Amino acid sequence: MSQVSVPSTVHTYDIICFGDEVPGILALVCAVREYYRQKNQYPRTLLLLKGNAKVGIGGHLVRGRLSYLNRCIVPPAIRQSLNLEMFGAPPAIYQEFLQRAGVELLALDPDKADAVLREMLYEAHVDIESNIEIESAIAEGKKIKGIKLTKDETFLGKQFIDCTVNAELALACGVKKLKGFQTFGLPDSELAVTLVFETYGLSIEKLQNLELDYLELLTNPVDPEARKWIDTAAGGSAAIAKQLREDLLDEDGNLKTMIVGKDYIDIRSRAISIAYHAVRGTPIDLESGNTVFDKGKITILSKGRLSWNALLYKVNAEQAEGLARAKAKPTLEMLNEMLFVRKWFESIGASEVKHAPELYIRHAGNILGAVKPLCGYEMLAGGVPEREALGTFGYHFHTRSKIEGLDLKATEKGFDRNVLENPPLFNIGIQHALIKDVPNLAVISPASGFIGYACLPGRIVEFNCGVGQGVGIAAGIAIAQQRNLAEISNLEVRNVLAQTGRLSQIYGTSNTETVEELEDFELEMAV
Repeated sequence: MSQVSVPSTVHTYDIICFGDEVPGILALVCAVREYYRQKNQYPRTLLLLKGNAKVGIGGHLVRGRLSYLNRCIVPPAIRQSLNLEMFGAPPAIYQEFLQRAGVELLALDPDKADAVLREMLYEAHVDIESNIEIESAIAEGKKIKGIKLTKDETFLGKQFIDCTVNAELALACGVKKLKGFQTFGLPDSELAVTLVFETYGLSIEKLQNLELDYLELLTNPVDPEARKWIDTAAGGSAAIAKQLREDLLDEDGNLKTMIVGKDYIDIRSRAISIAYHAVRGTPIDLESGNTVFDKGKITILSKGRLSWNALLYKVNAEQAEGLARAKAKPTLEMLNEMLFVRKWFESIGASEVKHAPELYIRHAGNILGAVKPLCGYEMLAGGVPEREALGTFGYHFHTRSKIEGLDLKATEKGFDRNVLENPPLFNIGIQHALIKDVPNLAVISPASGFIGYACLPGRIVEFNCGVGQGVGIAAGIAIAQQRNLAEISNLEVRNVLAQTGRLSQIYGTSNTETVEELEDFELEMAV
């Protein structure tokens, strides 16, 4: 961080949020509401984003058009015993956002999300500046005082929130970050990125019939075309071809057809993927090919639109960081693959195919120096103590694209991955998002202070919105009381949530039998 700066234009705020991912925006809204509750006046607040606000506000859910929401996972027995809804008890601010955006179960219309987020920011009197780039962060002792932009403007503030996937503001402040999955000793490994697209004119019934045709063809052991399709998709590997064939049937030997829900479709088999890759002439394998058309996670939107989270692009840690800094714009190579996707979907009945203007980047490293980092085994143990918990969240420890090299490391260490089978159900706090050495800065994103397997549930928007709600309240308290974010405890935030009737039900559970084994593995792997 630069200690001295003489900009031509200076703007002064109380709270500045850098990045426009939904958890950061909701944190900013919560900060305004808490300050107003205490002082009966609005703080001066600013949202700074690298992307183009005219295209949409809301990060990868809006400009990345990731419509399929990953929701909290709560075992049925716990739901029944506590009288919980399907997705547990979401953070109050997230529940408000979903209701205002008209979400029924899993499908978030990006256009509605954009409109609702703008309304919430307008109601909170938040200023917005987009298409910006950081030149440097300005320090005042250990604290961040301001952000100098490349266009020779400086924005000064008291408390700062970074909600970027790569913790870009924190890095500008000198915060150290583990590259990729260096938390597992894999600094070059990173999760695949996705370019979401929407199809028009392809009805659900037509898609179901098409998949059924593919399933019947591909499960015919004597059909030469089926054999050729599978061999192509398997990249010539007999072992992978066997896996692909087995994946077409469920455990009872029935065709593994898609599940159509109220506002979503889950593709269970690789039949459609095999058909695409057979035409494309490429393998369904990120390790041998750079792109995979995966099992689709599809949302059903208005006007005959289906939104597809299916197209995975392989990236390493350096590439993920570069994409995040380049405003998440897809590369020419990615766009060329999208041309094949568009042509293929048109050949099976789509009238139009549109891709998102930005990529969905799942992960891009994790910061060091959090007030209290969060490990996977702590999630498995139930998270923060109930008396200071801000909410509860559950999500599994695996991800769509593998972390290259992790399976090998686990095998070498003798780690039993069955430990990871049951999703942790853990209580939420904010200490992993607060920075010790930059005490007026929080990072609310997949890049927060996660260690080991905590990185995986830590990527999910719903969880980060719960953290964002807490950090926002903490920022409101910090400004009202002239303190730093890093000084605010979980308990102080919890008390505000309880006083204002916004404290969600707390039901984190400890899987004591497996915590110790995961703890040993994570500590052994830790950098």
